[in-house]
Amino acid sequence: MPVFSVRHLTEYRYARPVEFGEHRLMFRPRDSHDQRLLHASLEVDPEPAAIRWLHDVFGNSVALVRFGRPATRLRFETRICLDHTPFSGPDFQIDEAARHHPVLYAPEDVPDLARCIERHHADPGEEVARWARQFIRPGRPTETGHLLMTLCYAIRESFSYARRTEPGTQPPLMTLHLRRGTCRDFALFMMEAVRSLGFAARFVSGYIYVPDRDGSEVLGGGSTHAWCQVYLPGAGWVEFDPTNGIVGNRDLIRVAVARTPDQAVPLAGSYHGLAADSIGMDVQVNVTTAGQLAEATMPLPQP
Repeated sequence: MPVFSVRHLTEYRYARPVEFGEHRLMFRPRDSHDQRLLHASLEVDPEPAAIRWLHDVFGNSVALVRFGRPATRLRFETRICLDHTPFSGPDFQIDEAARHHPVLYAPEDVPDLARCIERHHADPGEEVARWARQFIRPGRPTETGHLLMTLCYAIRESFSYARRTEPGTQPPLMTLHLRRGTCRDFALFMMEAVRSLGFAARFVSGYIYVPDRDGSEVLGGGSTHAWCQVYLPGAGWVEFDPTNGIVGNRDLIRVAVARTPDQAVPLAGSYHGLAADSIGMDVQVNVTTAGQLAEATMPLPQP
């Protein structure tokens, strides 16, 4: 089992002292059977007036930070260390009744999964749905695992990854038309595609370990990363990273899960001042294990 260490530094700079509103952080990984948190710390400058911890509706750990004085710089540094048990597809166990599409969820699970099955974005011409249905074998059974893996790999192969600094996630229909997007865009697109096929899907925010940043084909390192999970009876919530074509949790550090991307923003907050007062922001994410380093310093992109 590898031990991952993550250092995540975010710094905002201002032309004059400004006052800060409450900031909301989601950086503490979810403890589970496949990742065990060993250490987590948070340093904030200027020193906050108060830090309050809570669990949101999805059970994610959230820190609410309040400030008592203005400053020209706002800096958050988080460090985490965790044991990670890698699991790679396609050998996930699915109940026999769900082995082929369409998957019928147990009646007792449907009320809890319903909002994750429901499509959240407009698709008036059913373009996203048609794109997803091309992976169903006409006239013969389609294996559930094969269907989802093929769909995940298709996004990896036929869409282009492109960083951008604008906040938010583009609509799935736009991602389909552009054939280009960020990690968050691809995760949302896959969620809506599999939801159109009757699957329950949810969004995941976290980090990805990139063994060798120089020349690596693994995308999404150097910042927060995003992917999705699909609920499969017998296997539970299975990880799919369409940006990299990863099935299973290999190299993925899960921090937060949510029904929509805007419910899992890693860092959000406000300041009181003019737009021109903000003069820049930097992010640095280091994910290390066994002496290898994945590092980048850049304006914060939407993954």
